[in-house]
Amino acid sequence: MVIQTLGLALIACLLSRGPGLATDEADADWSQVTFDEEVSVEELKSDEEQPELGEVIDTATHTETAGDSQNMAAQSDFAVDVTDISWPDQVAAPIEIEPLFVQAFTDVEPGHNDSNPIWSPTGDLIAFERSIEDRREIIISRFDGTVLQKIYHRIPEENSEMDSVFADILDDVSYNAGISWSPDESKLVFMSNGGSGNYDLYLLPILGQEQTIRLTDHAEKDSHPHWSPVADRLVFVSGRTGSADIYLMDLVSGNVAKLTNGHKTYLYPQWSPDGSKIVMINGSNENHDIFLIEDINRPLQAIKALTRWEYDDLRPAWSPDGKKIAFYSNYNLENNPKIWSIVVIAADGSSAADGEGLASRVVAVNVIPDIERGPAWMPDSKRLVYVKNDHRTYNPIYMVQIEEKKNQPINTQTKMNHDLACSADGTFAFRAQVEQWDHIYIARLKE
Repeated sequence: MVIQTLGLALIACLLSRGPGLATDEADADWSQVTFDEEVSVEELKSDEEQPELGEVIDTATHTETAGDSQNMAAQSDFAVDVTDISWPDQVAAPIEIEPLFVQAFTDVEPGHNDSNPIWSPTGDLIAFERSIEDRREIIISRFDGTVLQKIYHRIPEENSEMDSVFADILDDVSYNAGISWSPDESKLVFMSNGGSGNYDLYLLPILGQEQTIRLTDHAEKDSHPHWSPVADRLVFVSGRTGSADIYLMDLVSGNVAKLTNGHKTYLYPQWSPDGSKIVMINGSNENHDIFLIEDINRPLQAIKALTRWEYDDLRPAWSPDGKKIAFYSNYNLENNPKIWSIVVIAADGSSAADGEGLASRVVAVNVIPDIERGPAWMPDSKRLVYVKNDHRTYNPIYMVQIEEKKNQPINTQTKMNHDLACSADGTFAFRAQVEQWDHIYIARLKE
């Protein structure tokens, strides 16, 4: 995967670990990038020396064992040693939160890396991605950890429109990722190259069955699908016109409409909780801003910028009540592009879009951006959980209370954490490292 002349921010925007999107070299903004759903962690390795890693440690004793980080290199590329920065955290050492429980969700065995947990709308199911060497499959599990289904899609030689085979049957390499649940959680959509090298979107119409339906079939890559919370339609990103734009697909009719028409890249569309608006990012290289489509029936007339400044803003996420939007920004008092913050703004556009007004909306600083999903909201829309960039304590999980800007560490006793996702009942899932391998854990806070 080639990513040249890009700053850290666009690397964050291009999520794919697989091959990229072929583009027109004449387009200055688009030709420099390989447009992917996820960036390979091996391709994002930092030049900085990383701390030795080992098994899960007891945070009270800080007992360590040796080992090297395999899948946390993506974090290291965002990492910078600024652990003494206190803004907007309180000056005094924060009080650690003791969770109700923390437990491994997947088997903590070597040989595979698990990542990107995605809760179903009710929180009864969870889907995540498992990498075994170059293969990547999707695993769907119940809340108790029971595996319901594995998806390892492969396009057959006859190139039929409908095919899916489970991972234990195939030997060919395929890459499957980018999961989005239907509102009734009976089906899901995902991205796959089917072993062919070209990424398209696929629908699993009946959970538990093998057959999938191909939704897109284009020479350019389609990715970043997000299912409307109120209807059978998707927004997704495609480079089919030479630059990354946002598209809307009706899953009943199959009709596709283009929502944006920009010379710069649009990425990461996300429906509002009521399904009436779409937030996304737009920009190039090291400067992306947050944009909002306020009316999907007239998208080109109803698009507005929520941020307009020289800093890089990434991966917006709606609060569950739809009133706020959180995102990552490399604005910071040190003016260091490797220091990332979480900013929370009003979803109606009433917050300042630049300057001191927007800077005042920072609620957490020196965080590790989770470019897979964006900031993780708790169900009360008053708190976020995130990973702190602190290698001395192996990137601990923190919680911030938005209004008070009060940041506190959560004592999960895990390390090299990432990929936080909250369920409807407040249980959060995340990725943590055990002896070089990444596994999914779940935790819940006390009432």
